[in-house]
Amino acid sequence: MYNELYEKSGRDIIRELGKRYSNYRKRMGYTQKEVAEKSGLSVFTISSFENGSSTGITMASLIRLLRSIDNLEEIEKLLPELPISPRDVFKKQSRE
Repeated sequence: MYNELYEKSGRDIIRELGKRYSNYRKRMGYTQKEVAEKSGLSVFTISSFENGSSTGITMASLIRLLRSIDNLEEIEKLLPELPISPRDVFKKQSRE
């Protein structure tokens, strides 16, 4: 699975994200129009992202889209906070 992701182009990954977003939006009971009103993005932009024809979505737009379907916490999964390193743990313990 890990290697499969690296074999995909950026466009392919964005297309898949658009499809997933569409599924989330529908499951949450939102229409594209409602998402457009909440996010400030156009229905055209949302539709283009969801159907894979627009692969130039910005990070700011993705954040607005996630916020509009009450799923912003999912952004944390992109780059989760790193745990403290063993070296830093050792340094901290040495000072105490």
